[in-house]
Amino acid sequence: MGHVQDRWYKKVVDPDTKRVSRVKTGLHGKGMRYKVRYRDPDGRELSKMYPDRQLSAANAFLHDIESAKQQGTYLNPNSGKVTFQDYAEEWLKGQSFKPTNRANVPSRLNNQVYPFLGKVELGAITPTTIRNWIRWMMDRGSAPGYRLVCFVHVSAILSAAVDDKKIASNPCKARSVTKPQQNQRKVVPWSDTRLKAVWLALLPRVKIAIPLGAGGGLRQGEMFGLAVDDIDREAMVIHVVRQVQQVDSQLIFCLPKREKIRDVPLSDSVLKELDTYLAMFPPTPVTLPWEEPAGQPTTVNLIMTDDKGQAWWRQTFNSERWRPALKRAGVVNATRADGTHALRHYYASALLDGGESIKALSEYLGHADPGFTLRTYTHLMPSSHERTRRVIDARLGRSHGLETACGPVDQKNYTSDGV
Repeated sequence: MGHVQDRWYKKVVDPDTKRVSRVKTGLHGKGMRYKVRYRDPDGRELSKMYPDRQLSAANAFLHDIESAKQQGTYLNPNSGKVTFQDYAEEWLKGQSFKPTNRANVPSRLNNQVYPFLGKVELGAITPTTIRNWIRWMMDRGSAPGYRLVCFVHVSAILSAAVDDKKIASNPCKARSVTKPQQNQRKVVPWSDTRLKAVWLALLPRVKIAIPLGAGGGLRQGEMFGLAVDDIDREAMVIHVVRQVQQVDSQLIFCLPKREKIRDVPLSDSVLKELDTYLAMFPPTPVTLPWEEPAGQPTTVNLIMTDDKGQAWWRQTFNSERWRPALKRAGVVNATRADGTHALRHYYASALLDGGESIKALSEYLGHADPGFTLRTYTHLMPSSHERTRRVIDARLGRSHGLETACGPVDQKNYTSDGV
């Protein structure tokens, strides 16, 4: 058990009378008066000082320490003195990020977190600190989605600090902290006219992007990673099992986003376009490392390759093939929304318009859950108003033979209650 030491006075026992009296020490009137001395769960002796007339506060601190030790919630008061940046760097070393994300997290911390929180000790970070940091990011003009991702990183780091018993709680999870929200822009699908115009404007070697994106819902990296063996003609499905991504200025093969492999229904029209394309541009064997630059070399017969028979670099495809085609198709002031991802939105809108379920669409798109799909595309779902009117009219619009069974209604006996 710990105790509170009075540094200004000591107890002296008279050897004859055994009477106890208080005697001033050599430290009387110098420095802090009370010293709380206790041992942590590992047996190390620690202490905390309190000034004169703060005996009650010292006793309360000691009581809290002993209670926390018994309940298993004890935190070393000095454990939170490490700066956020120092702890975050140690946290980063222990993370097993996918290679495609490995460079992104440190970049976000360096740009949006360390300048504000880096030198702040963990124990000094409060909900107010987090709210001020979020406001600071807003004032810098960072995008809402970017703020959200940075917030998630900081919250994960502080949760790890809680687990490591550096701090008692995660201030990001305080009720007074409002988590940044990503703007939910309504998706505006391309029209059939625009889709066909861009399709015609694309050079022959990359025209297949339209059937794969608008007819199969594939992401750009999944188009680049699609192999001829992934086309299952018997089951009439496309097996989406890999994508091409860039890590440390090198292309790699890896699993699709969120490591969700999936099967997408293969329509007759898309298969016809694939056969026509493959007759002009036979599949090419391409070897890339798997998952990371030093990963296992993997060879697949890619359907889409560049003019040299190599896997497409995203930047090259977009700048030299996609954007010029948009311009030729008359798409003026093209934005990020006019990238190849627009083909997935077209695919989703077409399926919803045809009555496909959100659950099925979510699976075909490889989304994390149907809820995300619903939030993204709910405004594109056909209105159920007319369908509801038809159902009710069909059931209640008929007489049901009431006149024949009951005869004319007696208005004299009819009340406002219908009886």
